[in-house]
Amino acid sequence: MKLLIIYTHPNHQSLSYAFLQEVIRGSQENVKIEEIQISDLYKDSFNPVLVFNENKRRRDMHNDPELALYRDQLQWADTIVFVYPIWWGRPPAMLLGYIDQMFASGFAYKDTGGLLPEGLLKGKSVVCISTMKGPAHYPFIWLNNAHKILMRKALFHYVGIKKVKFFEFGSMESPRGRHKEKLNKIYRYFKTAER
Repeated sequence: MKLLIIYTHPNHQSLSYAFLQEVIRGSQENVKIEEIQISDLYKDSFNPVLVFNENKRRRDMHNDPELALYRDQLQWADTIVFVYPIWWGRPPAMLLGYIDQMFASGFAYKDTGGLLPEGLLKGKSVVCISTMKGPAHYPFIWLNNAHKILMRKALFHYVGIKKVKFFEFGSMESPRGRHKEKLNKIYRYFKTAER
């Protein structure tokens, strides 16, 4: 299995970074994971701003040379792991900008003229690991599960990725957040993951 990790947090002293380290540690001990690539969007200075004008057309985004490395990574990967915080009930703008540009028509999906497009990223799986200040049930109770619906249905299913797993960790700014237990859960998951 080839594993691509998309890490989205500006601080390498953060809890999100600690989760990234456990993904890496568990994956390195998993004999089924042959290779790991990491995209640290803040470290890469990824530009999340969409630009469309007379020189840069939306319909050509799937061929944008500035995004070629990221497209190659997504095509290469069997499993894509997203590690990010939940801010204001959603992923950071940096990650949303990555999604806007990378999951473009002609690369991630193809319009067929029907109700739904043809997903071009079939056969891949996704794991989303997110942390938030609020309690774990906050997104489900108060936001009607908007984060998971956005990621699973409006994005991954749309581009053909059906296998999607979520780890949403709440109360992460609390001393009672059971950080070690949750970090260990991620380590164990990736140590034994089969895809």
